[in-house]
Amino acid sequence: MKLYTLLFALALCNQLQAQNMVGMVKDHSTGKGIAGASVVIQSTQKGIQTDAEGRFTLHFNGKQIVHVSATGYQPVDTTIDATNAQNLIIALQASEEELEEVVIVASSRTNSRIEDLPTKVEVLGSEEVHEENGIKPGNIASLLGDIAGIQIQQTNAATGNADMRIQGLQGKYTQILRDGMPLFGGYAGSFSILQIPPMDLQQIELVKGAASTLYGGGAIAGMLNLVSKKPKLDKPDASLTLNKSTLSENNMNVFLSGRNNKAGYTFFAGGTLQNPVDVNSDSFSDVPAVKSIFIHPRIFLYNSASSTVIVGYTLNYEDRNGGNMNALKKGINWQQDFYIQNKSLRNTADIVWEKKLQGNALLTTKFSTSFFNRAINTNSFGMKGNQTTWYSEMAYANKWNRHNFVAGINFNGDQFNKTLPDSTLLPSEKNNTIGIFAQDDWKLNSALTLQSGIRVDAHNKYGNFILPRLSIMYKANQQVTMRMGGGLGYKTPTLFNTEIDERNYRYLLGYNDGIQAEKSIGANFDVNYKTHIERWNLTLNQTFFYNQISRPLTMVAFPSLIAPAPLGYFNQFEPIQTSGFETYVQLTKDALELYLGYVYTNAKRKYDTNFPNLPLIASNKLASIVAYEFSKKFRAGIEAAYTGKQFLDNGQTTTPYVFAALMMRYNVGKVSLVLNCENLLDYRQNKTNQVVYPPFKNPTFPEIWAPLDGRVVNLSVYYKIK
Repeated sequence: MKLYTLLFALALCNQLQAQNMVGMVKDHSTGKGIAGASVVIQSTQKGIQTDAEGRFTLHFNGKQIVHVSATGYQPVDTTIDATNAQNLIIALQASEEELEEVVIVASSRTNSRIEDLPTKVEVLGSEEVHEENGIKPGNIASLLGDIAGIQIQQTNAATGNADMRIQGLQGKYTQILRDGMPLFGGYAGSFSILQIPPMDLQQIELVKGAASTLYGGGAIAGMLNLVSKKPKLDKPDASLTLNKSTLSENNMNVFLSGRNNKAGYTFFAGGTLQNPVDVNSDSFSDVPAVKSIFIHPRIFLYNSASSTVIVGYTLNYEDRNGGNMNALKKGINWQQDFYIQNKSLRNTADIVWEKKLQGNALLTTKFSTSFFNRAINTNSFGMKGNQTTWYSEMAYANKWNRHNFVAGINFNGDQFNKTLPDSTLLPSEKNNTIGIFAQDDWKLNSALTLQSGIRVDAHNKYGNFILPRLSIMYKANQQVTMRMGGGLGYKTPTLFNTEIDERNYRYLLGYNDGIQAEKSIGANFDVNYKTHIERWNLTLNQTFFYNQISRPLTMVAFPSLIAPAPLGYFNQFEPIQTSGFETYVQLTKDALELYLGYVYTNAKRKYDTNFPNLPLIASNKLASIVAYEFSKKFRAGIEAAYTGKQFLDNGQTTTPYVFAALMMRYNVGKVSLVLNCENLLDYRQNKTNQVVYPPFKNPTFPEIWAPLDGRVVNLSVYYKIK
């Protein structure tokens, strides 16, 4: 009996020593709780994730060492004792490459956290953008191509123009913004993502699917917002990037910033010099010659704690040449050698005023105007034109109780003028639109949020458009979030298709009689699952999408007695439809990152019964990334992507291929060295397929469905001066 009593007493003592400890993980600088931090008992490898306020509860015996980690913070180990259990506060220091809190600006207009939005928003943060600065300092095309559901498609073999396609739709259906204001379009053609360097950006926000309610026509396939860096109080920044590649690309970028209580500034200046390269030795450039300069200064005036004025200016000059290598290297001979030259100059001025009102209210006023000049020269044709665009907006946002509300009005437009003399049939044109919008995120309870919005636009040529949007977010628990939403959109006709060969501008007459704006409907549904398994952080996401565009515009030859016949746009009677799904899994464990994503796209043009598949859209795409930080000094990563067959315009299919890349980064003090190799397997369309057809004085080019530049290695040096 005494033995049983002793055993019972020992068991009771052990049970009494087992304790539930309630603790919190906080940011050392701000004191705010860190949601999603992992707290793991090292002896058992059992752990938990913190809730939305950064709190956690552990059940343990005796003394234990717990490992605490969170994305963007330095992990810590600390000892806890069951005999002296009490509330535990664990403060984490931000990592050396400090990650800002992910706050969404453009897609919500309310500066909301990403996890609070009923609309799914994907963000490439400061770490990804900074890494891309070492891999491809000249532009963000490669970075965007790494996102599931985005396909970067080269549209011209000679000049290297590229189009960004989301959910199987052409680039003209995506709205590109810079700090919430429209950036490109129209006469700029398919140069947009090729002219934006990453070093000047803080983050990139992406909404896939209908997003026209807040930003008007054009955001049918989605919206891309490029968020510029801002100066930090008493934290001046000065950095320099130099880069050189084996394909004769040279880059130099400089970024400066500083701020005190009254004023601040950022300044970016970058240049690219790309020499022409004939990769497959057919006497025609596979990589064009490019000379570009990008300058972007901004002034920040802090009139008070509640008022900020931001004044910015952008200058972007580019000279892009492609064609016969003799013309590009030895001087242009218009009688013998084919070439295409695009010279462009853009000057943009913008101003933003933000005023915090009583409570959580915010009043924002924006204005931007851009002057774009482009000259096109070939050995057989030349033209010049300029386009002026403008955008102005006033918006009011407020948060109270269970509502997050925004409403506003904006006015935007563009005017294209030919510069005579030229030989084109192109008409000049002017468009303007005034719109009012409102959107409310209504938090019905802790699990359910309803987002409803509406926009009304009045266009000077194509009438009025009513654009409603509805989304709902359901948080089943801390691990599972579901979002479902959809809305309407429209796209007014424009003379300049991103896929048109510049030589065909001379035959472009305009629009068919009775031309109408394209109208769209889109819907998305996604389920996101996040959990912690021992020391692994796991994210699973499954997304389904559907888009339909009514009366799509296509280019046709008008009836004519002369040859070649003039070209123009008219509305098809049957729609374009795209549908599919995206699946990805992401795993992180301390310094290890794993990613695997798959995208299936079914893209149809219902108006073409003979060849119904939309050309140059991969039905199946698989992407994987493995990255490991061996130490604070050394990081390496490898990525591989499989692109399935694509349909050509004539119904033929292409060969699937694999694209692989390897990156290594080594830090020495304030210097970072990046060695990167793209297209490790050297897969090229021009290895086995002809990409230039005679007559060579005025050649024709096939559709580009795979890389032309082949394997390329670059070495970059990043120096953080202060």
